[in-house]
Amino acid sequence: MAKSRKVIITCAVTGAIHTPSMSPYLPVTPDEIRDAALGAAEAGAAIVHLHARDPQNGKPTQDPDEFRKFLPAIKAKSNVVINLTTGGAPTMGVEERLQPALQLKPEVASLNMGSMNFGLYEMLGRFKDFKYDWEKPYLAESDDRIFRNTFKDIAYILESCSANQTRFEIECYDIGHLYTAAHFIDRGLIKPPFLIQSVFGLRGGIGNDVEDVMHMKRTADRLFGEDYFWSVLGAGRGQIPIATMSAAMGGHTRVGLEDSLWDGPGHLAKSNADQVKRIRTVIEALSLEVATPDDAREMLKLKGGNNVAF
Repeated sequence: MAKSRKVIITCAVTGAIHTPSMSPYLPVTPDEIRDAALGAAEAGAAIVHLHARDPQNGKPTQDPDEFRKFLPAIKAKSNVVINLTTGGAPTMGVEERLQPALQLKPEVASLNMGSMNFGLYEMLGRFKDFKYDWEKPYLAESDDRIFRNTFKDIAYILESCSANQTRFEIECYDIGHLYTAAHFIDRGLIKPPFLIQSVFGLRGGIGNDVEDVMHMKRTADRLFGEDYFWSVLGAGRGQIPIATMSAAMGGHTRVGLEDSLWDGPGHLAKSNADQVKRIRTVIEALSLEVATPDDAREMLKLKGGNNVAF
């Protein structure tokens, strides 16, 4: 693993997991997503990971025109690295999910490394009242939903975006996903340095025990050597503990309302910036530095914020 005293904070500001009724602070409209991204950047995030939502009902959308409603304003007001999802939502097909990254050519895009069960249905035990008719079925039907990311799908996304010089944030929800990443590296479709992000605590993926974190890192070290940067995200209550482990082990971190709605037990986070500030405090308490956007660009060999299509 490539090591640095500078820790990259990524902030995932809205995602496609949580629904609008779960928190009044979840960004939904283009203005809310813009302001959340800018606030996270000001708080210390070097990278913002972005999804879009239908502003009328908060439903996840991969319509590039919805992304165009906030991307230019973020770029105009901040130097932050913009990372667009190719995951979209588990209900979407690969062609739909690909479009924002394909058309808008960001510096970074996320890419999931395997098909998996992606259970959100347990949230129905915590949230009962929903404002929009899509929310409850979206959660309830996830017990019979597969988040499709076949080898063919992954290759299609990598090949489609190869001319864009977009660096992929390789999302690994389980140990086998690391081996899938290694397979595509061997095929020459993923180039170093590799940004490997381990995801912990989602139903269907690896857990969030300390041993799970160690197992992920040991395996990635063996597969990728010094050619990769390791970042982690912990879902829900695991967010800050797992981010802390990563920072202490020489890795990088992701926070944000996509991954957790909380800012402590029983307390909803009022902004993405609050979560960035919390992990920034941890990083600095470890006598480490928070990476700037340009630090992240240098470390990850990104193409630069002016070489995008928005």
